[in-house]
Amino acid sequence: MVKDWVIVDRFANNPLLDKEERVAKMESSMSKIQQCMAVLLLALVGLLGGDYESRAAGDVSPVPAAQMKQTLRDLWLGHIFMIQHALVYNMSHDMAERDAADKQVLANVRQIADTFTPYYGAARCEKLYALLASHYSAVKEYSEATIAGSKSRQDVALASMASNADLIDAFFNEVNPHYLPKGTVRGLIAAHGAHHVLQISQYKKKEYAKLEETWSMMRQHVYVIADTLTTALVKQFPGRFS
Repeated sequence: MVKDWVIVDRFANNPLLDKEERVAKMESSMSKIQQCMAVLLLALVGLLGGDYESRAAGDVSPVPAAQMKQTLRDLWLGHIFMIQHALVYNMSHDMAERDAADKQVLANVRQIADTFTPYYGAARCEKLYALLASHYSAVKEYSEATIAGSKSRQDVALASMASNADLIDAFFNEVNPHYLPKGTVRGLIAAHGAHHVLQISQYKKKEYAKLEETWSMMRQHVYVIADTLTTALVKQFPGRFS
């Protein structure tokens, strides 16, 4: 299923297929992508809906640690999935679809931040939302700079990513200093940003076979991010998890 997310452009640029075949194959893959998105969104609603609302309302019943781990894994997977589609639309200059994808990315970022609200409070998690949104802004700027062929703009975007990784690291170190020591999250977010950069470069060069390998690497890495944050949260609030 994940494979379908990265091969749509391959059909669009395959010289061995005539126009009707390319359109048919692209429409088939896009249909599969839409189905994947629907399944993903339904999973996120199921994981975050009732349980999250009851905890936010003051229910302090222990949450299964495995459930929190899966929730964050799904949300971070959604993060790279939705950003990938925003990048594809950016590359194809489809601004209407790109803008719609932007909203999906930010909605996902909101869900990631809101997952921590029962533990760190609304004000702190609003700050986390702003930091994660800024991370996406830097990735988007790098994509646009790459399309424009502007090395100077790429460098600015890379500097923004690095600064943002420092700020996200500082945030988690502040709210959980014992289990997320300084530098822990920074390394994870910096590597995550580098994966976005690699993916953008490969889309620009139409290196579709390499994109599949990159997607697998990105997926495994965001699972490490999710698992690291879950482990630290459970250790910090052992009475809130089972």
